Amino acid sequence: MRGVVFKGDRVVEIQDFDDPAPGRDEVVLEIKASGMCGSDLHFYRAPAGQALAAFGLTGDDAGIIGGHEPCGVVAAVGADVDPRAVRVGDRMMVHHYDGCGFCDQCRTGWPQLCERGNVIYGATAHGGHADFLKVPARTLVPLPDELSFAAGAAISCGTGTAFGALRRLRVDAGDSIAVFGQGPVGQSAVQLAAAMGARVIAVDIERARVERATEFGAADTVDSSTADPVEAIRELTGGKGVTKALDCSGAPPARAAAVKSAAKWGTVAFVGEGSNVTLDVSPDLIRKQLTVLGSYTFSLVGQADCARFVAAHGVEVDRVFTDRWRLDDAVKAYEAFDRQTGGKAVIEF
Repeated sequence: MRGVVFKGDRVVEIQDFDDPAPGRDEVVLEIKASGMCGSDLHFYRAPAGQALAAFGLTGDDAGIIGGHEPCGVVAAVGADVDPRAVRVGDRMMVHHYDGCGFCDQCRTGWPQLCERGNVIYGATAHGGHADFLKVPARTLVPLPDELSFAAGAAISCGTGTAFGALRRLRVDAGDSIAVFGQGPVGQSAVQLAAAMGARVIAVDIERARVERATEFGAADTVDSSTADPVEAIRELTGGKGVTKALDCSGAPPARAAAVKSAAKWGTVAFVGEGSNVTLDVSPDLIRKQLTVLGSYTFSLVGQADCARFVAAHGVEVDRVFTDRWRLDDAVKAYEAFDRQTGGKAVIEF
C-alpha cells in the first residue's frame, strides 16, 4: 500500500508499505477520506527528525504515516473482534487516540488522557494518509449512512473538537455565543452552535473568513482587523456581552477578547492550542462570576454523539473542505496547505 510520510523541512514522501493484516483484536480499514489538519503542519514544517518534539511529543517519528482524521470501510477483522460490533463493510471513523484500555480515563472514553501514555494515530503510529489503516477495534466509531466519508473525516478531528467544546459550554437555544477564529474548527463551531439554536457571532481577522461565516449560520460577524471585537459584541448584545464564548484561534488577543466579551455569569472555552493569555483577574473573571475552561478534542462517545447530531440536523460539515486531493497528489496538497491561503483540505480515495 501507499502512505504519506512527513520527513520534516517541508518534505513529504509517498512511500510503499506492506498491506496490514489485523491482529486478534484489530481491524483494517480501507481509507475513503483522510482530513488534513492544521496540526499536521507542525510535522510538515519541523526540522528533519524533530517533528514529534515540535508537537510536544516524544518518540521516534521516522517512517510514520501521517493523517489523524481517517474514515473508511472495514476491510478485515481480527479473530477476537465481536461481529455484533464490527463487520467487514461497515462504514467507520477512527478515534485517533488509543491508551492502555484499563485506567479510568480510557474506560470513560478518553484515551488521550491515559494515565499510562497513549498512541496518536498519524503522529506516534501510522495514520490515515494511506490506502489502509490498522487499528484496535475499540477505536472505531460508526459513521451514519447519511454522512459522506469526508464528513466523517471532519468529525474525526476539527468538527468533533468544536462539538466537544460546545457540549462542555452547554450551548442551547437561549444562548448567544461568540466564536473567535474562523478556521475549520471555528467554522464547524458556527455550524453546530447555529444548529443548537444559539445566536452566533463569528469573529476573525481575515475578511474572507468573516464573510463566509454567514454561510455557516452566523447571525452576526465581526472583522477584528478593523473593529474592536469586544466593543462590537457588546453593541450587538445591548451592552451585556455573550452568554458563551469560544476561542478556536489560540491567539492571545482573541483569547483575551473572548473573556472580555462574555456577559456576567458567562462561560468561555479555549480549544486553540499553544501560546498564552494575560487577564485582569478582578474585572475580567471574579466580578463577572465567569467560568473559563479548556476543552481537549473529544471522547469516543463524544465523537459518536457528534456524528449522530450532524446527521439528525443535516449539518453540512464537509463544507469546511475547500480543497480535495488524491493520495498521489499529497506533495502538492501539503505545499498548498502550507500557504494557509485556503480552507481545510481532505485526501479522498
